[in-house]
Amino acid sequence: MEWNGKVVVVTGGTRGVGAGIARAFAKAGAEVVVCARRDPEVPLDGVEFMPADLRDPDAVQGLFAALPRLDVLVNNVGGTPYRLLAQADAERHARVIELNLLAPLTASLAAYDLLRRAKGSVVMIGSVSGTRPSPGSAAYGAAKAGLENLARSMAVEWAPDVRVNTLVVGMVRTEQAHLHYGGEDGMTAVAGTVPLGRLAEPSDVGEAAVFLASDAAGYLSGASLLVHGGGERPAFLDAATANRDGEESRES
Repeated sequence: MEWNGKVVVVTGGTRGVGAGIARAFAKAGAEVVVCARRDPEVPLDGVEFMPADLRDPDAVQGLFAALPRLDVLVNNVGGTPYRLLAQADAERHARVIELNLLAPLTASLAAYDLLRRAKGSVVMIGSVSGTRPSPGSAAYGAAKAGLENLARSMAVEWAPDVRVNTLVVGMVRTEQAHLHYGGEDGMTAVAGTVPLGRLAEPSDVGEAAVFLASDAAGYLSGASLLVHGGGERPAFLDAATANRDGEESRES
């Protein structure tokens, strides 16, 4: 009953992780709006689609001006191609930062008045790429690191009216994951590096987002929740030889 009559906006929510988040909120009973430049490739039951380019401030203002109320904003829009730093000019990298950092800031500012009135919350969709080196997606990692810091500052400035938290997401099995990891064999190999033994499903991220936005997490603000299946096994453990013969070792 907590979500009846509540309105949730998920940016970039037409596929992948965003669609999983939208479905989770709809299943919980919320009225869900997803926005992106393109229509959903697969229909999302119980979800309304509103076209918008999140990099266009006027379009974003129009999107939120059309809503009667807003209880939760999930800043999910983002992504990047694989691109080594020296293989592209600064302008291309800047566009990655624009999509992954400036677009969530633009949406949050446009949604602020509605969220303040509803005593609502913002959920940023961050990434483990923002917490570790990200070769091949350095601009993306830098933007996600900035997004997490932005969320913490927003949580202080907008308290006590609006809560702001971040989901730090690891590797997810989406419709296009096979392109990134090299097909099913690649995904199986990558999943073997995750302590829980599998890639996340979009629904895993969706359920975590519903929790962070719910009354059950009502005292959480400025927090970062890791959704990565236990993280990554440190490479030095496989490189070290001390334990292979039953010897004791100690990490210094």
